[in-house]
Amino acid sequence: MGNVGAMKTPEHFSDSSLVLITGVSGSGRNTAANVFEDLGWYVADNLPPELIMRMVELAFASESPVERLAIVTDVRSRSFAGNLVEVLDRLQAEGRWPTVLFLDAADDVIVRRYDALRRTHPLQGNDTLLAGIKKEREMLSQIFGRADIVIDSSSMSVHDLRREIESHFLNKERNRQKITLQSFGFKHGAPMDADFMIDVRFLPNPYWQPELRHMRGTDEPVSDFVLRQDGAQEFLRNFTTMLAGMLPGYRREGKNFITLAVGCTGGHHRSVAIVEALAERFQEELPIDVAVVHRDLKRG
Repeated sequence: MGNVGAMKTPEHFSDSSLVLITGVSGSGRNTAANVFEDLGWYVADNLPPELIMRMVELAFASESPVERLAIVTDVRSRSFAGNLVEVLDRLQAEGRWPTVLFLDAADDVIVRRYDALRRTHPLQGNDTLLAGIKKEREMLSQIFGRADIVIDSSSMSVHDLRREIESHFLNKERNRQKITLQSFGFKHGAPMDADFMIDVRFLPNPYWQPELRHMRGTDEPVSDFVLRQDGAQEFLRNFTTMLAGMLPGYRREGKNFITLAVGCTGGHHRSVAIVEALAERFQEELPIDVAVVHRDLKRG
């Protein structure tokens, strides 16, 4: 997601002590709060925007024992609308550049989660659950555009979400940019949180090779088949070169988390093999931390 506020400079990039957690109700904010607590952060939950500045001031005062602060804020605060963006601007004006973590999920997934818990949406009122979700998305649209990290928890278990959050923040102090490479199948829907989306269906499909059909892109025979096809190695080289040229610009803009989604038909063969190959190249050639997620590897 692009930032539309003031430009971050390299010194702002290194500020990793303050995180603002927000997102759609039912997408996993409580799980996120628990993860940060387990990582040793001080977590302030359900804090209205008008109190965030005061909380930050108290937490980072010279006599405060707090070293890292995570603030969870959402539409349970009736004064939420618009104010969180204003707070973010004020924090940046005072020299604090928090990481904004935005949690999201597809509408149908949120509906199922609310039905399972037999709860009503905080903005639902006398209307339908979907109407409440729509209102919330409208309220969140501006801060969504300012997010540093967007995590779509639609297909994640609580444990998957925990691991995803930990992968972003356990080594954040290293002051390195990070790329998450995600394979997926177009027939299961495209990811909502990708900065880049690449279609590798230009490569022949191993599915049509009887001896490879029931294997996956992590299996050597499938990987060998995909990577020796015409255009495969050229694509890997060219994309690595392109990303290398973009990283300094992303750093200047304060974008330290990048998500690259690589898709094929089912998310079993070509996209998986290409993601694994890109991860190996990036780790060897680029000054960046790399994480790999195979979203649809176990799906039919």
